[in-house]
Amino acid sequence: MTPRCEIAVQDAARTEPRLLAELARWLPALLAELAPGAASFGVRLAGSDEVRAINEGRRGREGATDVLSFPGGATPEGHHLGDVLIAMPVARAQARELGHGLERELKELLLHGVLHCLGHDHEQDGGEMASLELDLRDRWIGDD
Repeated sequence: MTPRCEIAVQDAARTEPRLLAELARWLPALLAELAPGAASFGVRLAGSDEVRAINEGRRGREGATDVLSFPGGATPEGHHLGDVLIAMPVARAQARELGHGLERELKELLLHGVLHCLGHDHEQDGGEMASLELDLRDRWIGDD
């Protein structure tokens, strides 16, 4: 049996407890399928200022983006899949703009971030990540 992935969630944005509980139920199952060898994974729900500073400092890109991913690597405890940083104000605005709930938006952003942590890169792969992500959305997120 594969050991369970330890998931650390930092909620600097003070997200609704109901949403955090749903993500805590959903994310381990997603990781068990997509990254069965991962020992750990980190998520930080943050404000736009924090994400903007990291986006500009680490990627040289202006402004707050919705999600940033930082692939991990080997640790003494096992493979750290990586860390995902989500700008909650951006996620809320996108959910409103797209006409679906914040829970769906967070799941989509987490899925996107996990795929990046697994080494996928939609900016260079000719659409492979986008296709995979759409298939996984159908299976793991469904309709709102």
